[in-house]
Amino acid sequence: MELDDNLHQELLGSDDAEKKRVASLRALVEDQNPAAKEVDNLAIRRFLRARDQDIDKASTQFLKYLKWRSTFVPNGFVSKSQIKNEIAHKEAFAQGQDKSGRPIIVYFAAKHFCANRDLDEYKRFSVYFLDALCARMPRGQEKFTCIADLNGWGYSNCDIRGYLAAIDILQKSLFS
Repeated sequence: MELDDNLHQELLGSDDAEKKRVASLRALVEDQNPAAKEVDNLAIRRFLRARDQDIDKASTQFLKYLKWRSTFVPNGFVSKSQIKNEIAHKEAFAQGQDKSGRPIIVYFAAKHFCANRDLDEYKRFSVYFLDALCARMPRGQEKFTCIADLNGWGYSNCDIRGYLAAIDILQKSLFS
């Protein structure tokens, strides 16, 4: 399989074998779901790495992600009008970059009250915020830094269902 120059440039830090597996995975998932063409090679590589370079397992997980994404975010993005209440809580902010160029998220745990939230809106807010964070990442960066301020956090702020929902979103998407 001949690899193009774009793939080589985009996947710096990958060896030739991994680049070939990325190209194979891309071809496999694009045959099954045309929406895969919109996803960059770095995202494809994340799914491949998360499944220990197993193309079959990675393709299964990636196709599940595409299905979930098209259902949960049918317009391709979450609009601010869909998450007004969550934005009003002012519990999470994107705040510059760390020394390695990773975007920083600052989360104020004491401003989260599960009694005042709708779980579906919270899930949409999580997707909105992670999409925004990923959009701020420089090309080739795959990590972000999260600073959680627990000052004043207590039992009324503890939201196991919300935390599990946010973790589930991260696991489903490996946020691309």
